[in-house]
Amino acid sequence: MARRVGICAVAQTTVEQDKWYERFQGMALEVLEKLREQVPVEFSRHTGKPGIDMSLNISDDVFDARTISDNGMTDVLGAHFGCEEKVAQEGIQAIYYGLAAIQSGHCDQVLIIGHCKESQPKSRNMVTHMAFDPFFTRPVGLDFCAAAGLQAQSYAEKTGITEEQLAKVVVRARENATKNPYTPETQPVTAEEVIQSKMLADPVRELHAYPVSDGAVGMVLAAEKVAKKMTDKPVWITGVGNCMDSFFFGDRDLASNFALKKAAEWAYKRAGITDPRGAFDVVEISDQYAYQNPMWMEGLGLCDEGKGGAWIDSNGPDRDHVNPSGGMLAGSPLILGGLFRAAEAALQLRGDAGDHQIEGAKKAMAHGVMGPAGQFHSVVTLERG
Repeated sequence: MARRVGICAVAQTTVEQDKWYERFQGMALEVLEKLREQVPVEFSRHTGKPGIDMSLNISDDVFDARTISDNGMTDVLGAHFGCEEKVAQEGIQAIYYGLAAIQSGHCDQVLIIGHCKESQPKSRNMVTHMAFDPFFTRPVGLDFCAAAGLQAQSYAEKTGITEEQLAKVVVRARENATKNPYTPETQPVTAEEVIQSKMLADPVRELHAYPVSDGAVGMVLAAEKVAKKMTDKPVWITGVGNCMDSFFFGDRDLASNFALKKAAEWAYKRAGITDPRGAFDVVEISDQYAYQNPMWMEGLGLCDEGKGGAWIDSNGPDRDHVNPSGGMLAGSPLILGGLFRAAEAALQLRGDAGDHQIEGAKKAMAHGVMGPAGQFHSVVTLERG
């Protein structure tokens, strides 16, 4: 890759199911203030001081219940003084965007802040329903949850994964989340409680699904020379990759992991990784539903194809470094899942993850996903400075 780009500061709010007491600008301002406590964040270029060249906002018109959702963020982002761009799909794409802007030579510093309040719509499923074709797939009631049910059936048929194994995924995610101060509402559950929870979209149960989530997250990226002046703990972006599968379900093999495999392949190639197994001390994946935890691990090449269930049962040390934060099953807004994963990975590499710190972590991988049944995947690899 071209000149190195580092993550110099990371900040996030707590993730709660209903932040009724705070508007999205307030959540974003909390993130900005935490970032400014870590590194100097100057917006005005006319002062002659180096500063933010580009601000990136992650937001969604439907979740925000307003058109041009980023318009309400310009003050917090300092965008009235310069360039502001919007990422409206998966939040981790902002890292890709910021990386490209810096490596192009057009920018030296990029500010990223994303927000989402899933509690605002009457139903999260009504929002994701809008992602489908209005003539053929909306009329049959598809949304992301129903799509996950179809993919879970396909994956179970291919691999034979069991209810008991999926329950173990949820139990572990909840256990990890109790050590994460940013997921204060997530409570432990038993395997029996998971198996007895109501069915949402067969075989996806209520406790298989990530909770409705409100929160914000952000970071500051900088070119190497600037990054080394800003912080003594930069986290370098070593590889990026993304890939989108076909739009219509009939054109896809839902259990193939096609898009994830391609995204991972490109990220690993850019990072110089020939064998991903053992390459990472921390792996943060966006598992919106329990079955996706082992399925994405297969797609990332971190466990054997079709053997995700066996990987769960092994309960070996390689599972300890996967989603130490609790992952999306502990709570992350849909459009910010990947950016929260990257933030958690960066905290781990900086040694700032508190009670869920993986000691000695040097390399990490963060994953984001958007679209029905894993349509669009993104992978980012990171390394401690």
